[in-house]
Amino acid sequence: MTAAKKTATKTPVVAKTDATRKDFDMRVGDTVKVYQKIQEKGKTRLQVFEGLVLARKHGSEAGGTFTVRKVSGGYGVERIFPLFSPNIDKIEVTKRAKVRRAKLYYIRDKAAKEISKRMKMEMTKRDSSHLTKAEAARLEAEEAAAEAANAVAEPEVVAEVATPEVVETATE
Repeated sequence: MTAAKKTATKTPVVAKTDATRKDFDMRVGDTVKVYQKIQEKGKTRLQVFEGLVLARKHGSEAGGTFTVRKVSGGYGVERIFPLFSPNIDKIEVTKRAKVRRAKLYYIRDKAAKEISKRMKMEMTKRDSSHLTKAEAARLEAEEAAAEAANAVAEPEVVAEVATPEVVETATE
């Protein structure tokens, strides 16, 4: 078995109450779903924030927090959640990953580099490699037609040196 298969969990680990959150086994590198209670117009709804746990601070004491990062609409979004907040309905670990760091802040830079790398790849694809042979032939024909139209519209001007005799006859 590979390491990826060993670390993946099939059933999500859920922490609902404060008692279970104290002994909750959520580590850095896990992908979690945080169900947060949102009050709107007198009603309460649950909003899910799913992402990678970058950091966990202050352990399982009363002021313990954890940072979760997700990419939404091409932008990285990070939220810091208090572990024992009454606004958090439940925390669900959906995927485990083996990491060798206590804090994964380097993921921010890694994601930015990956995005810039993708942008460069897209720019190179747009040049001509994405065109089919028919499209490339059509573009070449259009360029040749445009050059021919420019040649007809602008005749070549040859500079002639005028002799004094020609100038006199031209003025008379």
